[in-house]
Formats: sequence, C-alpha cells, structure tokens
Amino acid sequence: MTVFFSKACELGIQAVLFLSIKKEKVVFNAEEISKELKVPKEFVSKVLQTLTHKGIVGSKKGKNGGFYLAKNPNNIYLIDIIEAIDGDKIFKSCVLGFPGCSNENPCPVHNKWGRLRDEAYKMFKKESLAQLKEKTVKKILSL
Repeated sequence: MTVFFSKACELGIQAVLFLSIKKEKVVFNAEEISKELKVPKEFVSKVLQTLTHKGIVGSKKGKNGGFYLAKNPNNIYLIDIIEAIDGDKIFKSCVLGFPGCSNENPCPVHNKWGRLRDEAYKMFKKESLAQLKEKTVKKILSL
C-alpha cells in the first residue's frame, strides 16, 4: 500500500488502467479483472461499483455482464479515480494528521508537504489514461 492512497484507490487505478488497454466497450467481469490484477474478486467488484456510480466505469448486468470504461481514456484522469474513491482529503488535510494545520498554524512539515502535495495534484490532474496506456500494457503484462 502506498503512503498516500487507500488499497481500494490503488486497485481502482489499476483496474481502470487495465480496462483502458482493452478494446473500447469490451466487458470484463470481476473475476477476469481479479485474475489479471491478482486481487480478490469481491474487492474488485466493490471498487468497480464505486467507480460505476461516479461515471468512470460502466457496468452491464447478466450472464455476459461485467465492467467497461464509461468514457474515452482521453477524458479520464488519474485525479478522477483518486477523488472518486478516496476523495480529496489527501490534497487538503495535514499529512501528519494535526487538526487545524494551516498556513497560519503550520505543522512541522506543512510548507514542504504543501509544495509536494500541489505538484502531485497537478500531475494526477494532467495524466489521462490514454497517456499512460503504453506503460500500463507493459506493467499489467508483468504482473
């Protein structure tokens, strides 16, 4: 697990990246995705249902049902997935967890973290699934 995101958020990013490297509107069930990403099927289902409610992933019910990208990969950014699952708390709250941490009442790492946080947010907001597609193929195939 990373320092910044929940395990669900990490899985959400990986699952959406997996869907982005596949043909558009091709449906994959939770079991197929869980095998590819080597995580429990129930966890995949729960995370993808959250992303379905947020309009990032689409779902099809029935025997041949499953999940697919609801939007073009050019229009889905990493920040969309992060905010759909973990919200924007990491980009707005104190990294050390101090209540009331602010520019006027900073924690010991407030200024350094603020710069890093802002750069990370800009990067996640700028990186679309389409831009990450080639590197994702290589990473998914190496799992």
